[in-house]
Amino acid sequence: MKAIWFRKSGIIFIPTSFIGILLYQFTLAFCVNVFVAIDRNSHSNSDTLYGIFPFVAGAFTILFWIASNTCEEKK
Repeated sequence: MKAIWFRKSGIIFIPTSFIGILLYQFTLAFCVNVFVAIDRNSHSNSDTLYGIFPFVAGAFTILFWIASNTCEEKK
């Protein structure tokens, strides 16, 4: 039996379970925390964007990989 945590809607994944919602919240909380930490020491907007990009891209890549492996199958 495969756990279904997400439903695919176009190009995004919508959480359908408590675990899916929790994963989205943890990812967003991580990204906000990274933004605050990097923005504290940056001197311009581009410094902030260059600093947060690897963390945000990596976090959402992992989230979408998990979502694609736990979404309901199209029939």
